[in-house]
Amino acid sequence: MNKVFINFLSVFVVMLCMGVFTVKAQENQDSIVTVLANKAPGDLVNVAFDTQEKKDVLGAISSVDIDNLLDKNYQTYALDGIRSFVGGYTGNIWGQSPLVLVDGIPRDASNLNATEVASVTVLKGANAVVLYGSRAAKGVILITTKRGKEQALTIQTRANTGFFVPKSYPNYLDAPSYMTLYNEASDNDGIARIYSDETIYNTASGTRPYRYPDVDYFSSEFLRETYNRSDATVEVFGGDEKTQYYTNLGMSYNNDIIKYGEQGNNSDLNFRVRGNVDMQLTSWLSANADAYVRFDNNYIGRGDFWGQSSYMRPNWFTPLIPISSLDSENTALQNIIDNSNNIIDGEYLLGGNNAVQTNAFADMLAAGYIRYKSRVFQYKVSAIADLSNTIKGLSFKNTFSIDYSNYYSEAFRENYATYQPTWANMNGVDRIISLTSYGDDTNSTNEYLGDSRYEQTTSFYSQLNYERVFNEVHNITGNLIGWGYQSRNSVDSGHEGSDYHSTNNTNLGIQAAYNYADKYYVDFSGAVVHSAKLPKGNRIALSPTFTVGWRLSDENFLKNSSFINNLKITASYANLNQDIDITDYYMYQGYYDDSGWYRWRDNTMGGATVLSERGSNPNLGFVKREEYRVGLDGAFLDEKLILNVNYFNQATDGLLTQGANTIYPSYYRRWDYSYLPYINFNEDMRTGVDFSVSHNNKLGNFEYELGVVGMIYNSEAVVRDEVYQDEYQNREGKPLDASFGYISEGFFVDQADIDSHANQTFGDVLPGDLKYRDVNGDGIVDTRDQVDLGRSGSPFTYGVNLTLKYKDWTLFAMGQGQSGAIGYKNSPYFWVYGNRKYSEHVLGRWTPETANSATYPRLTTTSNTNNFRNSTFWRFDNNRFDLTKVQLTYDFPDTLFNDRSLLSEFSLYVSGQYLLTVSKEREMMEMNVGIAPQYRFYNLGLKAAF
Repeated sequence: MNKVFINFLSVFVVMLCMGVFTVKAQENQDSIVTVLANKAPGDLVNVAFDTQEKKDVLGAISSVDIDNLLDKNYQTYALDGIRSFVGGYTGNIWGQSPLVLVDGIPRDASNLNATEVASVTVLKGANAVVLYGSRAAKGVILITTKRGKEQALTIQTRANTGFFVPKSYPNYLDAPSYMTLYNEASDNDGIARIYSDETIYNTASGTRPYRYPDVDYFSSEFLRETYNRSDATVEVFGGDEKTQYYTNLGMSYNNDIIKYGEQGNNSDLNFRVRGNVDMQLTSWLSANADAYVRFDNNYIGRGDFWGQSSYMRPNWFTPLIPISSLDSENTALQNIIDNSNNIIDGEYLLGGNNAVQTNAFADMLAAGYIRYKSRVFQYKVSAIADLSNTIKGLSFKNTFSIDYSNYYSEAFRENYATYQPTWANMNGVDRIISLTSYGDDTNSTNEYLGDSRYEQTTSFYSQLNYERVFNEVHNITGNLIGWGYQSRNSVDSGHEGSDYHSTNNTNLGIQAAYNYADKYYVDFSGAVVHSAKLPKGNRIALSPTFTVGWRLSDENFLKNSSFINNLKITASYANLNQDIDITDYYMYQGYYDDSGWYRWRDNTMGGATVLSERGSNPNLGFVKREEYRVGLDGAFLDEKLILNVNYFNQATDGLLTQGANTIYPSYYRRWDYSYLPYINFNEDMRTGVDFSVSHNNKLGNFEYELGVVGMIYNSEAVVRDEVYQDEYQNREGKPLDASFGYISEGFFVDQADIDSHANQTFGDVLPGDLKYRDVNGDGIVDTRDQVDLGRSGSPFTYGVNLTLKYKDWTLFAMGQGQSGAIGYKNSPYFWVYGNRKYSEHVLGRWTPETANSATYPRLTTTSNTNNFRNSTFWRFDNNRFDLTKVQLTYDFPDTLFNDRSLLSEFSLYVSGQYLLTVSKEREMMEMNVGIAPQYRFYNLGLKAAF
């Protein structure tokens, strides 16, 4: 490997020398040597450690101009809606998490506001990401913030306010329905009923809610109809030829949909300040310095409201106990009232019972709150030296950054008592004659410091760049880059100190590129990567990539075409070495543990012993991503039709396994010890096509643009260390996201049906339980009868964006969709058994009377491990299209503003976000269970420039 690296480094040096000798030989012929001219910002695309003109970009690289997009699509999150503009991006890249870089530094995109961002570039091809080394092997997202401009001082402001409206809430049955059906479940199981007809009747009447509770978590008693978010931003930028500056100051605030107790005060408030400065220090030395500060303050009342809403039965307890219903002549009850710290609104005690001694309602009213505070500080400085006086076209850049973030909480907590009432009818009036107490009230007057965390990232890179044009046709580029970063995090596991191992990445990047007349392209890009996760001797490797391109539209046979404006094809090969899929340090090293147990005397006796937990492998190596890619870029019909298509074939080889199934004899690994090491063995394959196509046109005062992006994607587990008795259960040869389950054959109709069917091994079955196919025909239904039921990831994803403009009005819309995946209705909302809360779906339960129309298994008070397994019965098609954004903008005409006007620009806009889901399973897809609901967001905003 070292020889290979030296050879490529030699090529780079030779290229520099060629530039020197060529200039010396022709230094008096100005027409022969041309230095690259300044390019308009709109013509440039951010790539790894550089920018390139759009027409010269090779490989799968997609860029979105966020700065211009905000004029018609205001958003707060930098990556919001990217899926509607970038083919192959679905929140990740091919199901893999990319490396996110903000101004070239590994940073969290959620810390950014979209108004700070100039562009987002998604690097998908291996040749596009290789210069970033091992950590970038699954793709890179480059987020570039705005910078100052050589112009007079300009101030731009934005202000927005909007409302979140819940899409839906889970539809649980009320208390009378729950008790009636639970009695039915008891009948099915042959056990005694626990709810009397009198209790059900009194609960249904609703006249005595404290004695016969029927709690609806989603009622207006606890929730607002909407909640608000507002934000404001001021941008200040400008500069002269020596210094350009950009400043962004912003804040945002939102409250919460919950209005009960302390959670009624839930809120999020953040402030942020960014300053980017570019300076020309001398004729040959320039520098830039960026600083960013963000303050987040969050207030959260205690209580797991959403979590408990998914399992707390409506009749389980009464959240509040009215003091007015207590027997006034009972001195013991009066003592409880006199000594309680938590008399709610002067009228109620906190309710509970033996099983629910604490609960969300009591927490929200009495337990206290938590103030979360986070602080982010980021700083980056770069110096760029133009070394053309030494070698024309040569420059050097050095960048250093340090980011620090900390998070801590200031908490207030009080313990409290809850009470379970005993009711009696006294002279025709319901009275509480006794209270059973759980817990104790405590007094606390001080906040305390809760959990705290910090993260520190230090990053640097040094870049030697050579960029020249000879004879106006020979374009030569060379880069030598040293890049690395280190992130350290505090430990969250409760003990002091910090993580023993930080997250590290260091690599040397090498690039040598040539193109002739912007027609023929050749590029070598590579990285020498290092990993501390591997044993000594295996920690360094070379990741090479080769790319070629050909602009056919400049050939004579297409040059004069009136239909084709640009047509370029590219092809690349890459072999990347990465350690992302090596999940921990020292996996190459074996170890022993003293917690083993040795047996003797035919397992009748035993004793503690030291056992091998893992074997060593001094040959453990990098995981490799080998990729072939072919791309096509085209512009047609006077650039009214723009097309980009990329085919990729990516093999990931050397994924780790311990080889217990096929590689080593099984006796080397038992349940309590293992001699087996991790080895590089498994292999994955990903293939597909991603594309983007857009059409634009102008008809008088009317303009439109329509963009469609997407990806057709397949994957395969090529090699697996596995042994299954039945070949159809092999994961090898199937998609990586293949989902296995059982084939449902409906419900058992009677005992005779059960007796004649293969024996199901998931517990006792009765009529009304699910029947599964005996796939292998062995007379037993067990795990060997699981089959591939479909893919959990969508093989086809797509996005659309539409812009309609008439004079000063602009209508923008975007959406995204997916097709071909499956899911299972397997949350507690659908899998209802035991004493779980009943949802509306149990209304279709099987009974002897509904045997031919039932849509749900029989009800049961047991866990019923037979019915609640992933199978075709619970499977659904996860196809959907989401209309994610619509915005209407009015830009006030320029004629309203003159040199004496305070304003130079003014716009108003209204928008709706997450508006519509089109799917057969829309109701389920728009509903959250156990967490806050999904929302539609309606916004009103304005933008002004001064």
